[in-house]
Amino acid sequence: MITIRMARGGAKKRPYYRIVVADSRRSPTGNCIEHVGFFNPMAAEHEEKLRVNLERVSYWLDKGAKPSERVAHLLKQAQAA
Repeated sequence: MITIRMARGGAKKRPYYRIVVADSRRSPTGNCIEHVGFFNPMAAEHEEKLRVNLERVSYWLDKGAKPSERVAHLLKQAQAA
């Protein structure tokens, strides 16, 4: 099954997440099919916190991909903005 989930990056105590489309059987930090955005929870006021390519996300959702709970919440935020 294809999932839309977050892959963690960044330094210790400075998380940075890539929003990726990946096979659910793969490692969370392993190979992904496509990188569709990012989420930076530690962003300063002048920095971008969330960027998502909504066209590509809707394409993968039409193909049957399932977003994780956290990604579904972030997608709602991105659509509202």
